[in-house]
Amino acid sequence: MRIAVFAKAPRPGRAKTRLIPALGAGGAAALAREMLERTVAEAMATGIDTELWGDPDPLSWYQGPALPLFAQGGGDLGARLARAAARRLPVLLVGTDCPGLDRGRLAAAAAALAARDAVIHPTEDGGYALLGLARFDPSLFEGIAWSTDRVVDETVSRIRALGWSLHVGETLRDIDVPADLPHLRHPRASGDPASPPPGLPLSRE
Repeated sequence: MRIAVFAKAPRPGRAKTRLIPALGAGGAAALAREMLERTVAEAMATGIDTELWGDPDPLSWYQGPALPLFAQGGGDLGARLARAAARRLPVLLVGTDCPGLDRGRLAAAAAALAARDAVIHPTEDGGYALLGLARFDPSLFEGIAWSTDRVVDETVSRIRALGWSLHVGETLRDIDVPADLPHLRHPRASGDPASPPPGLPLSRE
């Protein structure tokens, strides 16, 4: 089992661009960095092997805890996700946009995947925050209308068409646009005091 974290380099003008009207380019990049740090910390806290798939190659910008690093490579999001998924199964594919995807939910997804072919956590905007796969089929990533409200429905439909067993987790919220920002400071459902609440910086030595 492994967790593959997908992230863009948290650079001004490149990361969280839809939040620039509210935060400015520097603020949006700072938030992207914070969310990446938090996602990596939560993933590593599960004890599951964690790796980072970056765009561009994370060897050129990643400065966090030691992890296996991979370049996402070319193609659309589907091609990039497929590349990561096919490397080794089982896998949990996650982004860094969802504060609610904490260590508790990651561990629960891994446990669910141990008994099923696939696990998915939908998001309120129609995408997904996590896709877990114990089997691989390229149809899950080809011809998907990425960044639309049809992503999760189309993915679930394709999983069911394959005849795979599926666990659908609770619907979570991504932080993508200014209207999402108030949700950064909501308490985490797991209530784990060992982790900072969403929206607060990770402590540094």
